[in-house]
Amino acid sequence: MGQLPSQDILALLEFKKGIKNDPTGYVLDSWNEESIDFNGCPSSWNGVICNGGNVAGVVLDNLGLSAVADLSVFANLTMLVKLSMSNNSITGVIPDNIGDFKSLKFLDVSDNLFSSSLPPGIGKLESLLNLSLAGNNFSGSVPDSASGLVSIQSLDLSSNSFSGSLPKSLTRLTNLVHLNLSSNRFIKTIPKGFELISGLQVLDLHGNMLDGHLDGEFFLSTNVSHVDFSGNMLVSSSSQKLLPGISPSVKYLNLSHNLLTGSLVNGGELQLFENLKVLDLSYNQFSGELPGFDFVYELLVLKLSNNKFSGFIPNDLLKGDSLLVTELDLSGNNLSGMPCISIRPVSTILSTTLQVLNLSSNALTGELPVLTGSLSVLDLSNNQFEGNLTRMVKWGNIEYLDLSQNHLTGSIPEVTAQFLRLNYLNLSRNSFSSSLPKVITQYPKLRVLDLSSNQLDGSILADLLTSSTLQELHLSNNLLTGAIEFSPPSKSTLEVLDLSHNQFNGFFPDRLESFTGLQVLNLAGNNISGSLPTSMANMSSLSLLDISQNHFSGPLPNNLPNTLEAFNVSYNEFSGVVPENLRKFPSSSFYPGNAKLRFPGGPPGSGNSPAESSKKKSINTIVKVIVIVSCIIAVIILILLAIFIHYIRISRRLPPEHATEKDIRRRALSNPSGATGIGGGGPLIVSTEDLVASRKGSSSGIMSPDEKMAAVTGFSPSKTSHLSWSPESGDSFTAENFARLDVRSPDRLVGELHFLDETLSLTPEQLSRAPAEVLGRSSHGTSYRATLENGVFLTVKWLREGVAKQRKEFAKEAKKFANIRHPNVVGLRGYYWGPTQHEKLILSDYVSPGSLASFLYDRPGRKGPPLRWAQRLKIAVDVARGLNYLHFDRAVPHGNLKATNVLLDGPDLNARVADYCLHRLMTQAGTIEQILDAGVLGYRAPELAASKKPHPSFKSDVYAFGVILLELLTGRCAGDVISGEGGGVDLTDWMRLKAAEGHGSECFDAALVSEMGNPAAEKGMKEVLGIALRCIRSVSERPGIKTIYEDLSSV
Repeated sequence: MGQLPSQDILALLEFKKGIKNDPTGYVLDSWNEESIDFNGCPSSWNGVICNGGNVAGVVLDNLGLSAVADLSVFANLTMLVKLSMSNNSITGVIPDNIGDFKSLKFLDVSDNLFSSSLPPGIGKLESLLNLSLAGNNFSGSVPDSASGLVSIQSLDLSSNSFSGSLPKSLTRLTNLVHLNLSSNRFIKTIPKGFELISGLQVLDLHGNMLDGHLDGEFFLSTNVSHVDFSGNMLVSSSSQKLLPGISPSVKYLNLSHNLLTGSLVNGGELQLFENLKVLDLSYNQFSGELPGFDFVYELLVLKLSNNKFSGFIPNDLLKGDSLLVTELDLSGNNLSGMPCISIRPVSTILSTTLQVLNLSSNALTGELPVLTGSLSVLDLSNNQFEGNLTRMVKWGNIEYLDLSQNHLTGSIPEVTAQFLRLNYLNLSRNSFSSSLPKVITQYPKLRVLDLSSNQLDGSILADLLTSSTLQELHLSNNLLTGAIEFSPPSKSTLEVLDLSHNQFNGFFPDRLESFTGLQVLNLAGNNISGSLPTSMANMSSLSLLDISQNHFSGPLPNNLPNTLEAFNVSYNEFSGVVPENLRKFPSSSFYPGNAKLRFPGGPPGSGNSPAESSKKKSINTIVKVIVIVSCIIAVIILILLAIFIHYIRISRRLPPEHATEKDIRRRALSNPSGATGIGGGGPLIVSTEDLVASRKGSSSGIMSPDEKMAAVTGFSPSKTSHLSWSPESGDSFTAENFARLDVRSPDRLVGELHFLDETLSLTPEQLSRAPAEVLGRSSHGTSYRATLENGVFLTVKWLREGVAKQRKEFAKEAKKFANIRHPNVVGLRGYYWGPTQHEKLILSDYVSPGSLASFLYDRPGRKGPPLRWAQRLKIAVDVARGLNYLHFDRAVPHGNLKATNVLLDGPDLNARVADYCLHRLMTQAGTIEQILDAGVLGYRAPELAASKKPHPSFKSDVYAFGVILLELLTGRCAGDVISGEGGGVDLTDWMRLKAAEGHGSECFDAALVSEMGNPAAEKGMKEVLGIALRCIRSVSERPGIKTIYEDLSSV
């Protein structure tokens, strides 16, 4: 009889059962009974470390495993010292018997899909030295029992959804060396006592919602060398002083993205920084002048960007006599002028250590510096520098140079060949003239060249187009002439070519199709003629093609690449039939112009030929009015019919004594006054239980989402419907509507409820019973305000059937949202996954008093008086700040930005963006429907309308934000059709036209007229209008949200 497997082997085999996918076969191909060593430990199994006859370690890192892990089985490994399975897709929880892992010293399950809260037993791991749970979906508070981790040296709980206050018990872990609690949802103040942990070297609390004053005692006494409190809501220790002092032990200090105020020159703040190597105070509210920094001898990195500093740049920072600073960022302030007549703010950079200098977005004046020292990165963009580029002759080996948006003039000199390392050069938005210098073709590493929006003339350099390194070439809005000619390159890396709005002539560039990697081609606004070559099919990577406003003729090629997402050939002379693969684009991609170009059956969305369309606009308007009036009459008839049918049903009901107690309670709640009729109805109040209940007599026993909607509101949305809820319409429902809920044998929520915030303690059944008020409807489904038993409000979005991804993908994406937290972004609280297709709920914070739409539009039911200009500007900055966080800190686009998804919080109306990133939870069909809905409402970017498989992007967010800025300025809804001489136009076209005519300010909201007498307010409105119009440019010319946020912040 064979020997039985040991207890350790049985535990490992039990864990193996939970593995669903092992792409490399590392575990599944190795852990099998045939290869068992019967000495008690299977040393031949991959990832298993033996110590004698016992398993001492299980290491399964970076294997791409998908598994449902039962970690409790490892309690049987009595000699287990190390358990590590980081960077996989393993789900599970920390088991309640975790305290039985007596010999465990290293536990690392980071970057997986673990969830739930930490059990109190975690504090029994007295031998544990290293615990890493980072990058999962753990939630709840950190238990006080964590103080029992008496040996712990490294504790990493970052990038989860832990919440509540930071427990005081953590300050009793006297052996801690590394503590990382960043990117969670911790609130309130930082507990006192961390300064007493003598060996603590790293304390990282960034990306939470901690508030209160900076603890002066901690900074004076701590031995920590790395302190990161950025991305919270901390304030200065006093109104006059940032801190009373900083311990010499602190070398890295990051306090950026907080609410710190005050000046750095009051009370000798410089002594605070004398031992620091890295100081980051960016994105706060510091003001006043900058200190001299003349004896901060150890400082290497100094970041003070996006504050309110003014005055001059200290000369010592740039001279480098005694400083060792390698990176200096003072961008986004209000620095200007000259400290004295003979010394300009950036006249000479002599530092031999400074490598990165960013002074962009200030008010610096004068000429460019004569010397740049050892700089490799220099950004002086968006200032007021004057003069020419002759001073560049003595500049060193710069790799990144941005001088855009200044007042520079003259020609680009031919004597700057020393830039042998230059890979990025941006001289756009200046007033440079003359021809393109040949020297720019000699930069061997140049990848991006932007000379747009200048006054450059002459012909294009052929060698520039055939460069073996250039990836982006921007020459738009100049005076360049001649034909675009070049020899076919042996190797082309060009991805973006923008030659728009020049004076090029001749024919479509011969052999341009040899640029097979080209993604963006913009030749709009030139004098190019002739036909398009069929060889353009070779440009297989092309996603944007704009050749509008030229003189092209002949037929459109029928083999243009299917990769095109944005396409414009309007204002040309094309003829013939539009090829089938181009018919997905809107008529604005082809007309006006091209009078002889036609679609089979007429252009998209129109039965008229382009030549006739302008003559029939007035007829179309009349038809629209007739259709709208007919629809209104039909709705009135249906309402009367519904009332009549309801009256008949009431008259046939059983006597009251036969009604159930539940029926009586429901009727009393729905109409306590006995009033009937639309006018007396309030918001519908039902329980979530009612919404999931089955219909009596239904063959399936389950009510579909459409049936639920019909039962609740009398409206049954189809899957293809693009009807959208009107902003804050306050959908009113009468007692009759409410009584239509025929719920007698309810199905409660019986699926899984995943919370991302420990302040909630709720079961699916309790959520079922929570009274729910309808807030509105969208392409995703219906939103409700649920009132929990403890009085807390939640927003519950009930997703329509068929829009959500499969469970695994949905859960993986939802986990990423757990770490998204910002004062201008609405927090996601959890989600519910039910047993049927239509039971998918998303839970988020409820924000009151309402959306931007409910405060802005001059319509019945508007909340409060018209918004003042200061309020509108603050809302714009808040939204831009929230988007900037999503784009740069979280690297995700919002995807569904509109006025109803901008929620105003509290009496100060702080703006917070909601419903973000839902496209990541939805199928492609659901995403397309969301984008179509945005098109109906007026927020869809043109490139999304032109794409067959549209997907939200950072640039489409910027477009939607530009539309919201126009709404803030005009008080109009983006979906409004505005009457004009040529017929109805939408808000964006109307504002473009008015601004081009110089009458943009005439479109401002009438409620703002009284404030336009204030020069500062009027100037601000005009500046915001300019920013909004930049946001709705074509995708290639549209700025990023960071630029927009900085520009709005300076208004």
